[in-house]
Amino acid sequence: MTDNARARKLADRIQVVVAETLDRRIKDPRLGFVTITDARVTGDLREATVFYTVYGDDEERAASAAALESAKGILRSEVGRQTGVRFTPTLAFVPDALPDNARTIEDLLDKARAKDAEVRNVSTGKTYAAGADPYRKADADADGADGSTDGSTDGAAAE
Repeated sequence: MTDNARARKLADRIQVVVAETLDRRIKDPRLGFVTITDARVTGDLREATVFYTVYGDDEERAASAAALESAKGILRSEVGRQTGVRFTPTLAFVPDALPDNARTIEDLLDKARAKDAEVRNVSTGKTYAAGADPYRKADADADGADGSTDGSTDGAAAE
């Protein structure tokens, strides 16, 4: 039986422990500006997936991934020491796709802004094809509501 609350608490603790250990104990020069964004633990608390982002280009990302893989043993032992669980979960490091998704969304928003500006420029000074209000009104336009033909709807006669 899985306890999702316990798995979530352990995942949060693993995220903090890994981030602090990377900051304080791991002195690998290949390790760039790594940010631990999330951690997830399976329901049986045996495997943990740690998501990270790296500031830099593809070369720095690859070097940081290699540094994380080489430091996996130290990080796992530190997680086991600080969490106090019976079985220390195995760690798997996965690059987080969040920055790439955010970049894609920003590009799409820029394209939408450009199209809006283009439409705004084209429509400047233009008028509607069917007038300002192209919708049909109820029978109030043809005959008044009281049956008079003067177009007034309040029942008063036109003078």
